[in-house]
Amino acid sequence: MELGYWALRGRGEPIRLLLRYKGVEFKDATIPVTEEGMGMWFGEIKENLGLDFPNLPYLIDGDVKMTESLAIMRYLGRKFDMMPDDLAKGDTVELVVQAQRTDLATLSDSADFENLKEGFITKLKVFLGRFSKFVVKPFIFGDKVTYIDILAYEYLDHIRALTPESFTGEVSEYMQRVADLPNIAEWLKSDECTNKTYTINAPFAAGWPGFPNKA
Repeated sequence: MELGYWALRGRGEPIRLLLRYKGVEFKDATIPVTEEGMGMWFGEIKENLGLDFPNLPYLIDGDVKMTESLAIMRYLGRKFDMMPDDLAKGDTVELVVQAQRTDLATLSDSADFENLKEGFITKLKVFLGRFSKFVVKPFIFGDKVTYIDILAYEYLDHIRALTPESFTGEVSEYMQRVADLPNIAEWLKSDECTNKTYTINAPFAAGWPGFPNKA
């Protein structure tokens, strides 16, 4: 199995985390977020992988070649029995969490970041209040860990790096339960953990790249 994405967390890290949680050996085909790396992707790699809709992230699993982060997460959810029993609830949580990450990306790319940050956090607190009531302990859908738990944990962790004071109580406890899962806990503690080296957004983001330990 091969996963291709930029050398940052962004929309590729939930996929990496899911594969690590399941103990899957995969080729982590990271592309440097540099002029040389971008030239390599756009000039040499992108159109030569046999992808129907070339983009990053991409996943190659045998004859399966696909792109788009949510599509890949759903595919892996089916492959590894990590789909929620309540698909309607799953679709809802998946998309509202994705929307929070999209809002973070928009904020982070803005040169007016400092003026917009307060409004983002105000809206975030409303979302987190609703999210805390939506989680059925210990995970979103009860005892079963689904791909949506991995997605939610990773994307909320991106946002937590920006505003750690916003994460308390039920949401913080939920995230800790995901972080304590086998393989994930070991990965987060390891020297190889990309959270310690990769930016959350592109390193050249105008507002907030999200450098490690520099929230």
